[in-house]
Formats: sequence, C-alpha cells, structure tokens
Amino acid sequence: MVDRYSRIVAYLKVALPLAALALLSTLFLISRRIETDSAIPFAEVDLESRLRGQQVTAPFFTGTTKTGHEVTIAATKALPGGEGNTASASDLEAEIRTSDGRSILMLSDAGSVRPDKNTAVLTGNVRIITADGTRVETETLNALLDGLEITSPGTVTATGPLGDFEAGTMRIFTNSQNGPVHIEFTDGVKLVYDPAKVER
Repeated sequence: MVDRYSRIVAYLKVALPLAALALLSTLFLISRRIETDSAIPFAEVDLESRLRGQQVTAPFFTGTTKTGHEVTIAATKALPGGEGNTASASDLEAEIRTSDGRSILMLSDAGSVRPDKNTAVLTGNVRIITADGTRVETETLNALLDGLEITSPGTVTATGPLGDFEAGTMRIFTNSQNGPVHIEFTDGVKLVYDPAKVER
C-alpha cells in the first residue's frame, strides 16, 4: 500500500509540472497577435496643431483704460504666433465695465489680443450687447485697450430700444476721463423706427 502511494506521488510530481507547461504553451499559441500597425487614437490635425505650437487653455486678460473703464477679455483657447503669424484665440468674450457701473459685452468666434500694442481684434460673428438692450452684429471689431476706442470697419446691423437699424460703420468711444460712453453709427444709417418699443 505504501509503495503504491509513493508511486502515485512520484507520478504526480512529474505529471503536474508537465500539465502546467502544456497549459502555458496553449495560452501563448491562442493569444491574439498584437497589431503593431494599428492607428494611434489622435486626430492628425490635432497632432499637427500641438506640434506647431503650445496651446493655452482659457487665457484671460484684464486692464483699465486711461479713462478709468475696466476691460476684461477671455477665450476658450489661444495659439501663440510664429513665423510671421499673429497669435490667435477662439470664442472670445470681452467686457467693458464703465465707471458708472454699466457694461458692454462683446462676443466673437475668433480674434487676437496684443497687450504689447494695447490692441485687440474680434472677428467672425461679432455680437455687441449693451446695458440698455441694444444688440449689434458685425464681422470685425478693432479695439484700443489703453483707451476706450472701438471701431467696426464694416457694415453693422442692430436692434435696440428705438427699433432696427443698419450702418456702414460704428464707433464706441468716450471723450473724457470717467465720461459717458457713446456709440456712434455713421455711413448710410437706416433706421426702422418701432414706436411700440419706445412705449415699453
């Protein structure tokens, strides 16, 4: 009986390691081949833009004009300039808060800010919303950051308390320190007067 037990133990000492080796070799044989040429999960355009320059997320600029008005500009992202290209930003949101507490909000799809030259340019689907409910739309705005001087070189369309109107150019400015902010429309102004809006 003892001899039989010893033979079984000796047999298992040899059989079990062999079975383990067989299982391991089977795993290697049926394992899926690694595809070394599979695509990297990054868009080619995204890789190219990241290689060209460093991307800044949620840039923010704030300052005060010579006339005492606060200016803040924010964007979703910005790309630095290089090789003659100007730095650009997307989804710009600029706000001018006047000394008397009023605000002018400006939104655009893209643009650029040059703090060294105290300038900003908003381009693409530019919207201007004033405290009195006037809404102006245009394609380009040029702004001086050290003084309150904002101009639109192209056609603007607007709706406000007086009605709907259109003009060839627009200018937002102030004449004096802590003075009132003026919005001036020139070059073929066309106004559709709405008495109902005035009565409200």
